[in-house]
Amino acid sequence: MIATLRGKLIEKHPNQAIVEAGGVGYDVLIPVSTFSALPDTGAEVKLRIYTHVREDAFSLFGFYTSEEKSIFEKLISVSGIGPSLAIKVLSGMAVTSLIPAIRSGQVDQLVRIPGVGKKTAERMVLELKDKLEGVGAALTPGVIEKPAAALSVVDQDVLSALLNLGCNRAAAEAAVRGAKTAGAPAEFEPLFRRALELVR
Repeated sequence: MIATLRGKLIEKHPNQAIVEAGGVGYDVLIPVSTFSALPDTGAEVKLRIYTHVREDAFSLFGFYTSEEKSIFEKLISVSGIGPSLAIKVLSGMAVTSLIPAIRSGQVDQLVRIPGVGKKTAERMVLELKDKLEGVGAALTPGVIEKPAAALSVVDQDVLSALLNLGCNRAAAEAAVRGAKTAGAPAEFEPLFRRALELVR
């Protein structure tokens, strides 16, 4: 199994990174939090990897920090949550909000994540609330920052992330415009978080 992947960042999108290592380009699925922490394309990057093998697929899920990977692994231990939904959960709510929401049983907050229904949210609380002690302690808001980029590029990345979560395009575009009007910072993750609140 692949545990880490270090190489040149060839492409990056809100849910995907392509990393070239040893002449091979690896297609890695990532959450929004990892995307916002990635360097510019062409730079070297190291990702923690979770390898998911099925009869018909061999998928790599990448994380910028070991804490993200740890939370991902706990999420997929919940019945009904596979790797793809776990990535959506990590993209739909910042870890610094997700962990307290699970620990305190805030189902109403969890169901606001695209793709998470009430039963899934209740299972997350039931199965994980006692398993998250100390998890995410190293993660604090604002620690991972993305260098400022051209606003139009950031807008497109935010829109792409919302669409990847299953949001309607028209609603997603309106949410991005609304987030900018509301004064959300121009960096990807703050703008994405604000837009996600508006699109719900």
